[in-house]
Amino acid sequence: MKVIVLGAGILGVTSAYQLAKAGHEVTVVDRQPGPALETSFANAGEVSFGYCSPWAAPGIPAKAMKWLFMKHAPLILRPKFDVAMLSWMVRMLSNCTSERYAINKSRMLRLADYSRIALAELRAETGIAYDERMQGTLQLFRTQQQLDASAKDVKALAADGIPYEVLDRDGCIRVEPALKHVREKIVGGLLTPKDETGDCFKFTNALAAKAEALGVRFAYGTTIEALDVEAGRVCGVVTARAGNHDRGRERMSADAVVVALGSYSPLLLKPLGIRLPVYPVKGYSLTIPITDASRAPESTVMDETFKIAITRLGDRIRVGGMAEISGYTNDLGLARRSTLEHSVTDLFPGGDVSKASFWSGLRPMTPDGTPVIGPTKIKGLFLNTGHGTLGWTMSTGSARLIGDLVSGRSPEIDAKDLAVSRYG
Repeated sequence: MKVIVLGAGILGVTSAYQLAKAGHEVTVVDRQPGPALETSFANAGEVSFGYCSPWAAPGIPAKAMKWLFMKHAPLILRPKFDVAMLSWMVRMLSNCTSERYAINKSRMLRLADYSRIALAELRAETGIAYDERMQGTLQLFRTQQQLDASAKDVKALAADGIPYEVLDRDGCIRVEPALKHVREKIVGGLLTPKDETGDCFKFTNALAAKAEALGVRFAYGTTIEALDVEAGRVCGVVTARAGNHDRGRERMSADAVVVALGSYSPLLLKPLGIRLPVYPVKGYSLTIPITDASRAPESTVMDETFKIAITRLGDRIRVGGMAEISGYTNDLGLARRSTLEHSVTDLFPGGDVSKASFWSGLRPMTPDGTPVIGPTKIKGLFLNTGHGTLGWTMSTGSARLIGDLVSGRSPEIDAKDLAVSRYG
């Protein structure tokens, strides 16, 4: 079949690779001049198969109110008259119950564990190098209250058979030796040893090259105008060269289309009557050169207080986090940079923050935390989006699901509750 994949981020490129392996004729369309130049460019670098939880959780509404008044807040809300923003927030609040949290976390862990297997097999198959490490994620608690509250996550991990270890202060230092310099600032942690780290941008570019070798065509610098649908079936995509909307419009025909446009997916689908509850939640990152390896992390440390991930990527430290609900904006606020610098210098002052590069990206969040993967009411139209902060983590498993579903094969894991139909 002729398949068009919309988006050349981590989800689009992994999907294209799997579809090409399945024998399809694949074209990837993206407005950027190359792969992974938007949300996949400088994310936190953590591949968190175990540290995988919905943001919508019991107690979050009360915490959110407190966060809004913190100097270094993990949550920033810039309200505006936006029906999509309001609807998304209301739906997210409705998922902040123990029952919904358990259902959503179980879905996420199922997909994440499948992705763990898929990534290992793909790495062995391709030999791709991307500053990868396999030393786990340490969720770091600065207070006893945080350590006690982790019990619900431990329960979910145990129920799904995900390896974990609850650590005291000395245990945290054993895993991350640089923490010995700040031992008085921590009380314990939760280690998920199967988690990995790696540079998503490097991985995506390397895999795009492998996909091209399989025959995938990449149409970069191409704006997606609309989906071409006739009689309830997708027939292709209407595109234009970037910067030239009035001339050069082209209809690209296809037997199937996969939408992997992250936060922009709902805008493309809305004219077709598909209401996809995905909204952009902006995150920020710093990339810092390491000057003192003895004061740098070995893997990923998640600073629970500020919800910031501090990750070792070769000779760099990637610091990523925060959730800013402000619509489709990509400005770089100095207050956000200050929060990232505060977290990393407080725990790991082993990098030169004066030489750090500062970045922001729009994470495509669903109100229940679970991505949207699978078919739609329009024949031949498939979605692979809404992964929030876990697109890098869930990419390889999501791509396998798409490869199977587009090819008409039964997936290796249950995917029915991942489709957009779950929203009614």
